[in-house]
Amino acid sequence: MESTRQQKISRLLQKELADIFQKESRTLFMGKIISVTTVRVSPDLALARSYISIFPSENAREVLKQIRIANPKIRGLLGRRVGKQLRVIPELEFYIDDSLDYIDKIDELLKS
Repeated sequence: MESTRQQKISRLLQKELADIFQKESRTLFMGKIISVTTVRVSPDLALARSYISIFPSENAREVLKQIRIANPKIRGLLGRRVGKQLRVIPELEFYIDDSLDYIDKIDELLKS
């Protein structure tokens, strides 16, 4: 169970990462729409696992590779935004959240 502090930091990081992806997606990620669905912060606040949804999802793995390559730049941009609120900017890990694809798949199965 997450503490209140972890939850607050998770929401802050989710909001700021979503804004960064919105502004940087045109130049870094081939114009894909990237949304941050969830951010989970470790108890020591040193690691943030970000779950992202990529639309269109055809080349999601390639976009994820580009995001992981651009991780230091993203962390730097995040640090400039939340540096006054957090003492240490957490290390970022990115994972694909494919729950929307799963929902679509179940919906198609129910229709047939």
